Amino acid sequence: MIYMKIMIAKTAGFCMGVRRGVEMALDAPRRFAAPIYTFGPLIHNPQVLEILSEKGICVLHDIPQRRQGTVLIRAHGVPPQIKDALCKAGMTVVDATCPRVIKVQTIIAKYAREGYAAIIIGDQDHPEVIGLLGYGGGQAYAVSNLSELEALPAVNQAIVVAQTTQNTEFFNQVRQWAQSHHPQWKIFNTICDSTEKRQAEVKRVAQQVDALVVVGGRDSGNTRRLVEIARQAGKSAFHVETEAELDTSALAGFRLIGVTAGASTPHWIIRRVCRKLENLTPDQHRSWRGMLHALRRALLMTQLYVSIGAGSLCYACAGLYGVEAMGRYALIAFLYVLLMHIVNNLTGQKTARYTDPDKAAFYCRYRWPLALLAGLSGIGGLWAAWGAGLWVFSTLLVMSILGLLYDVRVLPTRMLAGRSLKIKSIPGSKTILISVAWGVVAAVLPTVAAPFGSWPATAVVFVWATGIVFIRTAFFDILDLQTDRIVGKETLATLLGEKRTLKLLYGVAVVGAVLIIGACAGGLAPSWGCLLAVAPMAMLVILRGYAHGRFLPGMELEFWVETQFIFVGLLALAARLI
Repeated sequence: MIYMKIMIAKTAGFCMGVRRGVEMALDAPRRFAAPIYTFGPLIHNPQVLEILSEKGICVLHDIPQRRQGTVLIRAHGVPPQIKDALCKAGMTVVDATCPRVIKVQTIIAKYAREGYAAIIIGDQDHPEVIGLLGYGGGQAYAVSNLSELEALPAVNQAIVVAQTTQNTEFFNQVRQWAQSHHPQWKIFNTICDSTEKRQAEVKRVAQQVDALVVVGGRDSGNTRRLVEIARQAGKSAFHVETEAELDTSALAGFRLIGVTAGASTPHWIIRRVCRKLENLTPDQHRSWRGMLHALRRALLMTQLYVSIGAGSLCYACAGLYGVEAMGRYALIAFLYVLLMHIVNNLTGQKTARYTDPDKAAFYCRYRWPLALLAGLSGIGGLWAAWGAGLWVFSTLLVMSILGLLYDVRVLPTRMLAGRSLKIKSIPGSKTILISVAWGVVAAVLPTVAAPFGSWPATAVVFVWATGIVFIRTAFFDILDLQTDRIVGKETLATLLGEKRTLKLLYGVAVVGAVLIIGACAGGLAPSWGCLLAVAPMAMLVILRGYAHGRFLPGMELEFWVETQFIFVGLLALAARLI
C-alpha cells in the first residue's frame, strides 16, 4: 500500500516585503482618509486581492485627473513619475514598495545621475521591472535572456542589477558573460535573499521528494520560477493557485510530495492545499494508516478530540485534589467544551472559509446534526452538574450562557453610534476567555468534592491548567495570524505579533512546570503531580520546534497539541491505579 507523506518547505509563503505591504493595506483605513486604493494589484495573489476588495480597498489602474483619498504604491514599486502624478491629483500616497525593491531603485537612480546605463535582468512586462526602468533616466534596458543581452546597443558605462525575484542560476550566467565581454561594467546581485533561500530550498526538496506542488498566483514571477527550478531538477511540478486546482488523480500515485509557495502566497492557502493532500490517502488506499488518518480527521472536525482533552485535564486536576468522583467532573468538562467549540465553529464561518474551507464545508453540510449534538451536550453537562450540587450547576449554567453570548451584541447598536459591541470584538478576548473557562471547569468545579482541597492548592492547579490551555489557544492564534489580520480579528497574536507571543508562551510554559513541581514539593499536591510538569514542557518543545521550522502547520500538528491534554489525563489515571 502507498501512504502519502507531505514535506512543506520552510520558506513557503509571504516574504517580508509582501507581508509588510499587506499589513500596510490593512492598517490604511484606520490611519488615512477614505477611499483607499492600491495603484495596480498590491501583490500577485488573487485571493488576497479579493479579500482586500471586500474590505473596500480597490485597485486603481490609471492616474486620475483629480481625486481624494489614499493610494498605496504596490509592493513591486512604480516609476517615480507615477508617484508625482498621484500626488498632483490630490491623493495621499503611501509607499508600500518592498524595501528590497527600494534598494534596487536607489542603486539605479544613483548611477543614472553619474551617467551610467542600467541593465535590469528581468521580465520587461513585470511591474517591478517597469518601476525600475523609471529610475534609469532614459538609459535603462530590461533583458530576460542572454540573446537579448548580446543584442543591446554598445554601452561603455553600465550597471547590471536583477529583478529581486530573478532566477539565481540565470543571473550567475549573466555575471559570467558580463565579466568576460564587459569587465568594466559594475554588477550588483540584487536578488532578494528570501528569493535565493526559497530557490535553494526547492532544489534541496526536489532531491528528496517524488513530486512538488507549487502554490501561488499565475501572474507571480517568483512562483513560476520555482516551478521551473523543480522541473529542471527532473521532478513533476504542479502549479496551483488554490487547493481546488489540485490534480488529485495525478498526485495520488506519489509517495512523498513536497509543497512550496511563492512569496505572495498567504499561509492559509498553503494550509488548505496541505489539508487536501492529507485527505487524499485515506480515500485512495484503505490501509490501517489511512483509516487512522480518517479517524483522526473526524475527531478533530467534530471537536470530540479537543473535548476529550478537556475532560482529561479535569480528570488530572480532580486527581490532584483527591476527588473520588473524578469521572463525573471529567464528563462535565467534556460536555461543556464540546458545546462551546461546536457553537463557536457554527458561528465562525466567515473566518473558516479562509483558514479551513474543509472544516467550513463540514459544518455547513452537517449544521443541524452538529447543532443537535451541541444542544445535547449542553443539556447533558447541566444534568451532570446538577448531580454534583447547586454551586456546580449554577456556575456551569452562567458559563454556558456567557459562552453562547460570545458572538452576540451585548449593547444596542444605536447606543454605540452605529457600531455593534460583542464580547468577541474585545481585542485578545478569545484567548483569555477560553483559557479561563477551561480553567474553571477543569480546576475549580472539582474542588466542591475535594476531601483535602485548599485555596492555595486550588489557585496553583487553576493557574497550571489555565496556563497550558492559554499556550494551546494562543499557539493556534499564531498559526492563524495572517488570516485573522485580513478578516480584522484582533487576537493576542495580532496584537503582540508572532515573536513576542511566542516569547510570552515560552515564559508561561516554564512557569507552569515550576509551579506544579513546587506545589508537589510544598505539600499542596501529591508527589505524583510532578509528572504533570511534562504538559507545559511538551508545549514548550512544540513551540520551539515550530519557531525553528521543525513543526509545520497542519492537521498533524493540531493533533499532537491536543494530545498533550489526553496524556495528562492518562498520567493521572496511571497514578490512581498504581
